Amino acid sequence: MTRHWTPLAVVFLVLAVAGLIGTWAFNLMAITQAVDFIGDLLNSGPAVSSISVDLLVVAIAGCVFIVVEARRLGMRFGWLYVVLAGVTALAFTFPLFLAMRERRLSQVTTAALPPA
Repeated sequence: MTRHWTPLAVVFLVLAVAGLIGTWAFNLMAITQAVDFIGDLLNSGPAVSSISVDLLVVAIAGCVFIVVEARRLGMRFGWLYVVLAGVTALAFTFPLFLAMRERRLSQVTTAALPPA
């Protein structure tokens, strides 16, 4: 395996791909059917609205975490994951960020170890 691709980073990368495929399959279906995204989220009943608010709050917290953690670890372009979330899906960009974060942590840990 390529250097710094830890098993955890690979798991996060697989989740990112699953998030991209899973969300965009439904996004394309909604686009072809001319579905009103916001209307569906707000008018499909209290259960759907509850899940929507729940996921929205988690998404905002995840975006704040991405920006703060990227800065803390010296990862360039951390804000780009947040922007890409609006274009693709947070189900893609958040695990992708976690994979890149894991690689960064692996690099930092490897660099900090004394030579054997």
